[in-house]
Formats: sequence, C-alpha cells, structure tokens
Amino acid sequence: MESRASLSILALLLGFSQALDLNQPQPVDITSKILTTNNGSSELLLEGDILLPRSRNALVCTDNSCFWKKSSNGLVEVPFKLSSVYSFSDRTVIANAMATFHSKTCIRFVPRTDQTDYLSIESKDGCYSFVGRTGGAQVVSLSTVGCIYHGIVEHELNHALGFYHEHTRSDRDRYVAINWANIDPEMQSNFNLKNTNNLKTPYDYSSVMHYGKTAFSINGLDTITPIPDPSVKIGQRDDLSATDILRIKTLYNC
Repeated sequence: MESRASLSILALLLGFSQALDLNQPQPVDITSKILTTNNGSSELLLEGDILLPRSRNALVCTDNSCFWKKSSNGLVEVPFKLSSVYSFSDRTVIANAMATFHSKTCIRFVPRTDQTDYLSIESKDGCYSFVGRTGGAQVVSLSTVGCIYHGIVEHELNHALGFYHEHTRSDRDRYVAINWANIDPEMQSNFNLKNTNNLKTPYDYSSVMHYGKTAFSINGLDTITPIPDPSVKIGQRDDLSATDILRIKTLYNC
C-alpha cells in the first residue's frame, strides 16, 4: 500500500490538498483495456501502446542515455508536466500511481521546472508512451476516456522508465506459447521477441506489463497460452507486481 507521506507529497505536487483513494475498478485486464482504448489512434504504435521515436531505434538502447539519471541523493528524479485538462479525480488516480513508485522504489516523479528532459502527460487519443528517456518533452498519453486507471497509469509510466511488455522478453517461449493462427497477420509483429535485458529476474505472469490471453485476437480465441499450465492467469488489472518492483530497483540500482 502506498505510504500516506508519499500520497500527501504528490497531492501537493499535482495541485490539490489531499490524495484520495480513487483507484477505479477495471472491468477487464490492463492491456485489453489499453488496446481497446487505442483502437483507431492516429499514432503508429508498436505492441499497441509504445510510441516509435523518429530520432532513434526504440528497440535498442546501447548506453544509459535511455534511462533517467540518478541524483547524488540516490533518487532518480523523473520530471513531468501534467496537462490542465485532467479533473480532480483524474489527478488523484495519477498521483496514487506515482506514489506507488515513490513508496517502493527510488523513482521520484517531480513537477518540471526548467529540466530539458521530462514527461509531458497529456490526454491524447489513447494510452501510450515511449520506452525509456528519449530526450526533450516526451509524451505519455493518458486519455481521460479509457486510460485513467491505477494499473494503466503504472503501465505507461513503467514504459517511460524503460520497460517493455513481458510477453516479448527474449526467453518468453519457455513460458508462453504464441498462437499465431489466432492473431491478425497485420498485428503479428506485436509478438516479436526483443533482445531484452531480463535483469536476472524470472518470467513474471503477474507483471503489470504482461498482455492478456486474447490480446490482438482475430477470432476471440487465446493468442497467448501460459506453459506448461494454461490455467495460469496473465494480464492482471491492479498494480505493479513484486517482480516489477524488483526490476525497477535493479535497473536503477535503488
């Protein structure tokens, strides 16, 4: 649970006096909700919610320039600017999601002053983000229609910290089977393996970054089947998993 201290701090940062517990219930898993919301987006999105930068390859980071820098105090500050279109309750959900990172990792989302690199959190046509730090003002889209949920905000912020979807990690074929016949041929690239740094952590079916079983299904049947036990649940809707938190702490040496 988020610490009250973190919530109070973020409440002040986001422009209201007290953060409330308004984690809205989600009728479907996180990624299914994101994919539905993003259907018809004008952006070219990889894997449904990853923006492709025009200046460099989004899939490769050859040095630490893709990650947010640690301050001398040991904290990793991620400046952000929040659009004025968000309501009180929207800001509360975003504050609570940010507070989870604050209370469990060394990540600190801080309002932008004059920093060159920062997250511009806007209500555009879906829920999506770049992966890692791209430089300058980088958009994290959290549409007021369909994206303001605790888990979705965490999911997109985790992309901005440098994390990909769990189902594309380099060793996924040992843990899930991809049912290519059930995937729209035009969408099959969303299941391509990545050359990922798995940070010596186990595959995490419960990750907030894991697709649901029917993601990009062309016929309603499962596109992802856990192995060897197909009954394992994937595509949760609630919060960062313990392994999600471990990876953030490992990547940023918290």
